[in-house]
Amino acid sequence: MILGIGTDMTRIGRIDETLQKHGERFVQRCFGAQEIEKVEKSAAAAPHLRAAGYAKRWAAKEACAKALGFGIRDDIYLKDIIVVNSPDGQPQLVLSGGAKDRLTAITPQGMTARIDVSLTDEASGEKPAGGMALAFVVISAEAAG
Repeated sequence: MILGIGTDMTRIGRIDETLQKHGERFVQRCFGAQEIEKVEKSAAAAPHLRAAGYAKRWAAKEACAKALGFGIRDDIYLKDIIVVNSPDGQPQLVLSGGAKDRLTAITPQGMTARIDVSLTDEASGEKPAGGMALAFVVISAEAAG
């Protein structure tokens, strides 16, 4: 049973501009430690892809908040939605705070919530800032156990 669907598209250049203007303050305010570690580790090898890494995660947070039915408001904050990767590299979302509370509220009793996320971007070459990042989130419920 599908509980919510959300999508978001973010201009990588917008995130790049925000990184240049607000730097570490923006990163610390909007992203979790695991996200920062993943993006910065990738950026060490390919600095021109740093903004794309944050843009994909930003889009995932927005898409998840939309799938939850609220968007980023009403006690759902960006840091309540964290993008992590499974051991095989598949992106996954970990919710806390208001986002987790909302997920619990929309999940029917006796069912378990499942969140699927897909991320992509069109960043390539030395100047990815002109591209877009896209995230698609589906929240579903399946019988517990």
